[in-house]
Amino acid sequence: MSNVTFSSPVMARDITVYAIAGDRGTILAVAKAHKIPIPFDCQDGECGSCLVEVKHLASGNRKHGIALTEKEKEMLRQLGKITKEEIVAAEVNDMPPRYRLACQCFVRNEDIIVSFEGDKTLPAQAPYLTPAAKIYKGGVQIASLEEFHGFAVKVEEDAALHFDKLSKSMEACGNHEVAKLFEQLAGFSRLHLAEARKRAASTDIAKFIPPDYAWPDHETPERTALWAGDPSLSRLDALRAALVGERRGYEFYYSIAGTTRDQDIRAAAKEFFQEEAEHVQVLEAWITREEWLQKNPLPTGEASIS
Repeated sequence: MSNVTFSSPVMARDITVYAIAGDRGTILAVAKAHKIPIPFDCQDGECGSCLVEVKHLASGNRKHGIALTEKEKEMLRQLGKITKEEIVAAEVNDMPPRYRLACQCFVRNEDIIVSFEGDKTLPAQAPYLTPAAKIYKGGVQIASLEEFHGFAVKVEEDAALHFDKLSKSMEACGNHEVAKLFEQLAGFSRLHLAEARKRAASTDIAKFIPPDYAWPDHETPERTALWAGDPSLSRLDALRAALVGERRGYEFYYSIAGTTRDQDIRAAAKEFFQEEAEHVQVLEAWITREEWLQKNPLPTGEASIS
């Protein structure tokens, strides 16, 4: 079972789909089944139009390699997308190369990100934004890089505290499963907070932490709409609420990068919204998995999210 995330400048946002065990095909077959616009022509490894970059999300070297067909090796050579060393690594150690042909590469039991250029005759689409982005464009003005770091620390600190409170509240009302999930999300937020503090290491950040009234609706963007324990709340409900917060966080940084005239602030905001985009991808992948599990429960004892 695996999550396959498709990413391309011709798509408004990345799309994660769930490859069901026993129903896997090539990357191109999965893309076509979900209307992902990977270009293709021959579908037989002879034209190179379905070239993709595949990033394996397994830690370390735990990648699921598969023998390259002669057609694929030859076409990748012609395109200049494979080295002799990569061919040897694939043939001897089953280590897949960076670039593949979508029509020749089979989806295996691992999570991957598939990136492709798409049809270059089509204009690139802007990132998907909800109406919340307009709120942040009009509601928050940041004048210096130090102030930006203060806002970033506040966003991540508030998210960690919020998820901690939700975890304790869920635990108190007996919803232990969701309490554990919120505890995990709080841990992720603390990691993001540590990274934000590291980037602001040379700044006395306490001087630049914004008050609550500086934010639209007097709350930071990554807070969810959940405030108290709910015994009936499912993991899927909790993940969807968390995704709303992560998207708002992405939109906050994206809008700052798009509206500031300060080059340093823009560069810093771009780094943050790129990281937030990865967090959104992770939550979307978890949600895809949870939705599938509701219809196809795992055997007792197997964890749904690792």
